[in-house]
Amino acid sequence: MSRVDDFQVRRKHLANLTEEELENRFWKLAERIVEPIVELSRKNTSPSIERSVLLRMGFSSIEAKTIVDCILDRGLIGKGAGHIVYRVAKEKDLSTREAGLKLIDGELWDDVLAIFKGGAN
Repeated sequence: MSRVDDFQVRRKHLANLTEEELENRFWKLAERIVEPIVELSRKNTSPSIERSVLLRMGFSSIEAKTIVDCILDRGLIGKGAGHIVYRVAKEKDLSTREAGLKLIDGELWDDVLAIFKGGAN
């Protein structure tokens, strides 16, 4: 089976573009391809994704699971676990690690609720 080579026909609309114009076109098309994926990631998350974020912030898997479970219990999973820990740490002038450990101990949840349910997210 032979393949018909139609490269010259398919590239006609690109033939007169400069290298810079080709590169700009490439990146514009790449953005269009990735846009739906980025939008999905903004609107959708899961406990495993949120635990993964916390692991990258330096929490152990057990600590991350506890924080995510507490976030789920409060209906805040859509705010993002890392975001929640970061924001409460910033509000209370703590490191993210300190804030996360306090959340595990049951502290700071009133502050978290005030920050995120009060609309200041």
